[in-house]
Amino acid sequence: MGKVKTIVKAVKVKLTAGRITDFQCPKDKAQAFLWCDDPAGLAVRATVKGAKSYIFQTKVKGQSMRVTIGDVSVWSISAAQAEARRLQIQIDQGNDPRQVKADNEANKKAAKLAKEAQAAALVMQEARESVTLGMAWLEYIAARKLLWSEAHHHDHIKAMQAGGKQRTRSPKLTMPGTLASLAAVRLVDLTPDRLAEWAKVESTKRPTRARLALRLLKAFLFWCARHPTYKAIITTNAAQSRDARESLGKAKPKNDVLQREQLPAWFAAVKQIGNPVISAYLQTLLLIGSRREELAKLRWEDVDFQWNSLTIKDKVEGLRVVPLTPYVAHLLASLPRRSEWVFNSPTAASGRLTDPRAAHHKACAVAGLDMTLHGLRRSFASLCEWTETPAGIAAQIQGHAPQGVREQNYIRRPLDLLRMWHVKIEAWILEQAGIEFVPVKLGLRVVA
Repeated sequence: MGKVKTIVKAVKVKLTAGRITDFQCPKDKAQAFLWCDDPAGLAVRATVKGAKSYIFQTKVKGQSMRVTIGDVSVWSISAAQAEARRLQIQIDQGNDPRQVKADNEANKKAAKLAKEAQAAALVMQEARESVTLGMAWLEYIAARKLLWSEAHHHDHIKAMQAGGKQRTRSPKLTMPGTLASLAAVRLVDLTPDRLAEWAKVESTKRPTRARLALRLLKAFLFWCARHPTYKAIITTNAAQSRDARESLGKAKPKNDVLQREQLPAWFAAVKQIGNPVISAYLQTLLLIGSRREELAKLRWEDVDFQWNSLTIKDKVEGLRVVPLTPYVAHLLASLPRRSEWVFNSPTAASGRLTDPRAAHHKACAVAGLDMTLHGLRRSFASLCEWTETPAGIAAQIQGHAPQGVREQNYIRRPLDLLRMWHVKIEAWILEQAGIEFVPVKLGLRVVA
């Protein structure tokens, strides 16, 4: 006899809170169902992990369909029954509840996106009407500050400053920044023509600062082009205006440099400066050829008198170590140690020397010279030629980036090699200046 197939029909019961609580999934199964007698297709599903939820199961267009209504702890029995009847009505009307749900969610999403787009358009319109260059400039500085150097950040602040504030060391008020006249201009109105007009005015007053401001503005407008709000306002980078560039012209190369025969007059005038810190700073600036801010930020911890070295914060490499030559060591050793800064200033807010240009200008006037602070750096490079110092040696002392494949990838000079040439450079400059300096092991002696 063949085997008789037994068909077990699902038992349907009236759902009650007690039956649902007592209903558990057998441990040998993944899930079990407690079917409801009314409406048909409603059941409580229990999993082996203890979760319970209402489900609705039926056929749609000849195919089985099961949807989850919700957790039994959230849905009441009556609410689950009402939901099951609602789903059955949709099926009777020829609709698939799953497709209806998907369509509803799509409609809600589309409505949400439309609402967000409308809000964004409103924000954009308000931005077009109200956001000025000055307002966006402050946001730009806040967003980029951590990526900039202190000097670069200061350039941005100074370019947009309103001016009219009292100076700390002068009765004159501060001057407006080169971009201050554009601060109230709306971004939408910042056109190439508007910028060309600005350039014509600034070119007659301070073209060098204006050229810097134009470069800063160009980078700012590129940032705006990536900003979620401003990118729709800035349709063109006005700072790329050819008319503005032509109005400001090109920077002319500086040629101020100390000639060999001018060294005695320059040193004599600088040594007569009443402030010994400024006097030592200017002489050191010439004798090591560094950038003025690099030297101004020198701390005592960066000066090693034992191994005769200076650690300078380099804008190219981050840090560079250069020799501490005998005369420079004598100048630094004679300075008062009033703070962490080598070239300290009790009256400056930062505690260090910030602007020695006035004192240097007066000294140059006494010597009959016209020389900038950066001209001293240029002078060091030029004077090195007299000592036949290899160009790579002088460049490394000054912190110039290595030039050429050989310098970049093969030459690694120790500090002692730099010192051999740097001491020779210093001795030659002092000799030409008429300064007799004799370094001794236990002390230093200067004969003016």
